[in-house]
Amino acid sequence: MANSCLQLSGFVMSCIGWVGILIATATNDWVVTCKYGMNTCKKMDELGAKGLWAECVISTALYHCISLTQILDLPAYIQTSRALMITGSLLGLPAVGMVLTATPCISLGDEPQSAKNKRSLLGGVLILLVALCGGVSTVWFPIGAHQDQGLMSFGFSLYAGWVGTAFCLLGGAMITCCSTEPSQHYNHHDRFYYSKGQGPGNPVPPSTNHAKSAHV
Repeated sequence: MANSCLQLSGFVMSCIGWVGILIATATNDWVVTCKYGMNTCKKMDELGAKGLWAECVISTALYHCISLTQILDLPAYIQTSRALMITGSLLGLPAVGMVLTATPCISLGDEPQSAKNKRSLLGGVLILLVALCGGVSTVWFPIGAHQDQGLMSFGFSLYAGWVGTAFCLLGGAMITCCSTEPSQHYNHHDRFYYSKGQGPGNPVPPSTNHAKSAHV
């Protein structure tokens, strides 16, 4: 019962984290930048916002965005963050589907529990990969933006990516830990003893077998 509750909790956390990764991938408010220095930007009331897909200029009277379409001219941190976030977003769909079909409340015919555990384990590993993609992107992007331009603050998209990464990491770890098969313990009293003239279908009691051995 406790194992099922942990698995369901990990599934819910993974879904929330995957949604956070999707929000971070689709929006452009990752970092707020300033090209002319902090004091100059505050006096001019002109800030910049940069994301995976566009770079915007923000002021009280203007909000203008330029799409980052020239892929070969983009810095390495933007290209890598794009690839990782897209990969994490795509991996989240089969991962959530595998974990959902492996939950105790869903049964696919006469499927054994070992098959559900294997599918749940694979889904948990994929969710951990989603967390890895999101973690690398959301850490590398602000560092690269700070080196490229003056980093002023973090944006909503970056916070969504951090929250999604944390939830995916916790949910994937819980699912992976709950998907391991319990170890089987064998008792020596349950073993069967066989004589030379009898097959596996006719077990001989231990006392009879020991008596025959004593006469030999």
